[in-house]
Amino acid sequence: MDLFFAILVDNIVPIFLIILIGYVIGKKFPLDIYTLTKINIYVFVPALILVKLTETEVTRELAGAIGFTFLVILAAGLLVTGIARLRKSSPSMANAMKNAVSFYNSGNMGLPLIMLIFDQLPQAVAIQIMVLLAQNLATNTVGLYNANRGNKGVKGSLLQVLKTPSIYAVTLGFLFKWLKVDLTKFFFWPAPVFISNGLVSIALLTLGIQLSRVKVNFKNVDVYIAGFLRLIGGPLIAGLLIFLFGYEGITAQVLLISSSVPTAVNTALLAVEFRNEPDFASQVVMTTTLLSPITMSCVAYIAQRLF
Repeated sequence: MDLFFAILVDNIVPIFLIILIGYVIGKKFPLDIYTLTKINIYVFVPALILVKLTETEVTRELAGAIGFTFLVILAAGLLVTGIARLRKSSPSMANAMKNAVSFYNSGNMGLPLIMLIFDQLPQAVAIQIMVLLAQNLATNTVGLYNANRGNKGVKGSLLQVLKTPSIYAVTLGFLFKWLKVDLTKFFFWPAPVFISNGLVSIALLTLGIQLSRVKVNFKNVDVYIAGFLRLIGGPLIAGLLIFLFGYEGITAQVLLISSSVPTAVNTALLAVEFRNEPDFASQVVMTTTLLSPITMSCVAYIAQRLF
């Protein structure tokens, strides 16, 4: 139990203290959340991806982390489809629940969590970046399609993917690796390093501000079902796949811990934009975020014990 409380106090509590500061600021000041989100997505995340890919040796396990994440998303989607049919949910609710369970906060929550638990170990952070990339790709294709209920179609989804800067950061990172170009020798290299160092604070503050805008309805049963599937079902799915594919060590720990984070805030933004159960989507984000300190601590404890 000492390890459990150490994870909770040393890794989880600091994250939620920063989120709380963002929440208070969001309640006190009329901040533009869309501007903050764009700064995070278009500046901080791409900089971190480029820096970590440059500093990390690219291996098969990194590519495997992308495939693993897609499998977790697929399995979660199939699980929700079955439950939605049993409950005779409306198509809009079924799609909203798929997004809430399948797409988790691998950026604002996952990256800071992994960086804290593994003390910014390059291998661990690089694996989490691959998870983040897969989640971004899936959220901006399958997630957008679900939220829009097919109105925009495949072409529109693909165009949205091409607007995601993380893709270009990953492409450049791998390209320079292949060309054996050492970016750390260039005069501009301190700039992306300085930016990437600020990701943890800006991401968590942004999340807190986003959560300050959410209204919670404690009577919505679908919210609790989606929350349970995200916080408990997600790690169970990931754990089964980890044992199935034989992952071990740091890779297994990162993939399992990463699967335990709450629902991605972007799912609520998509739901609002396309008017697809926006209240439900926002409530799931809030509920899973509030409950995640205990579940994430448990999963992190189990991961370090098992692997």
